[in-house]
Amino acid sequence: MPEATTSPASATSPRDRVDARARAAASTAGNNSASASTGDSEALLRRLEWTVLRRLDGLLQGDWRTLRRGNGVDLADLREYQMHDDVRHIDWNVTARLQVPHVRQFTEDRDLTAWFLLDLSGSVDFGSGDVTKLAVSAGFVAALARVLTQRGNRVGAVFYGQGVEGVLPPGSSRLHVLHLLQRMRQPRPASRGSVRPGKTSGTTPTPDVAGTALADLLTRAEGTLRRRGLVFVVSDFISAPGWEAPLARLARRHETLAVRLYDPLEMALPEIGLVTIEDAETGEQLFIDSADPGFRERYARIAEDREAQLRDALAASGADTLELATDDDLIEALLRYADLRRQRARLKASVRHPAFLRG
Repeated sequence: MPEATTSPASATSPRDRVDARARAAASTAGNNSASASTGDSEALLRRLEWTVLRRLDGLLQGDWRTLRRGNGVDLADLREYQMHDDVRHIDWNVTARLQVPHVRQFTEDRDLTAWFLLDLSGSVDFGSGDVTKLAVSAGFVAALARVLTQRGNRVGAVFYGQGVEGVLPPGSSRLHVLHLLQRMRQPRPASRGSVRPGKTSGTTPTPDVAGTALADLLTRAEGTLRRRGLVFVVSDFISAPGWEAPLARLARRHETLAVRLYDPLEMALPEIGLVTIEDAETGEQLFIDSADPGFRERYARIAEDREAQLRDALAASGADTLELATDDDLIEALLRYADLRRQRARLKASVRHPAFLRG
């Protein structure tokens, strides 16, 4: 009589089969979640293309350089000034030494690269109404990325959640913009701050739980962005101190826009009685009485002081600033940015001709 054999399938215990079904279900759920995220990003981008980009068509023309057009920013050579040269390119140090006007020549840019430095931490995923700061950020990034890529330029991104999550290299296709949106909108674990070494008690270090460290995002970007270009720092700037210096360094090398996200509830607390509030960065909870006029007054005063400090820090960095509220109109925000660029261009073009060049 032949010897009986047992296949691996028949030897599997009921518990193993349950575990296998659970893993399969989890895998299917993950795939469905990824598909849903991709579908949501496609729907958002399509909606923006129909409702926003069509209305902006023609209004933003000339605000970005197109493929194989425009002057570069990398110095290539020096030569003597000739009639009709741009006086903004005169090198005054060389002109003073040689007593003959010289202009700088630059390597021509073949395309423009824009980078989105995206704060996706817990405080960004907040909104007192139907729209969160994260949704506002996604809409702004999607619309601006499509405006740029439709003109042959490239966009990349650096993502920050509970830390720097990764870098999306620059690309110029619609699929690339969809991938950027999908990375922004993918679910993230609840933020409870980053654990950093704190005080030492005996031989055991006591962890110091901190919130968002925007300086980590900006410092990572400094090492990633090799070519000069456009930089959009999209954040609510609710962060540990230390981000001001790296933002200033970025602004000196790149054309930098700080897109500050905020919600009206962050400025004034409504009278809603006893309520428990939670810090989205650290998970700390407080039980407060919002019906207390003194408490609301202190809240408003602290918010006002923080607002003034933040605006002073952004102005000192040298970066342009665009404020986006959760109740703002996206088209109006993009037009405000276009006006900001035009104003800066007019300031650069208002350089007076030197006396020996006027006649």
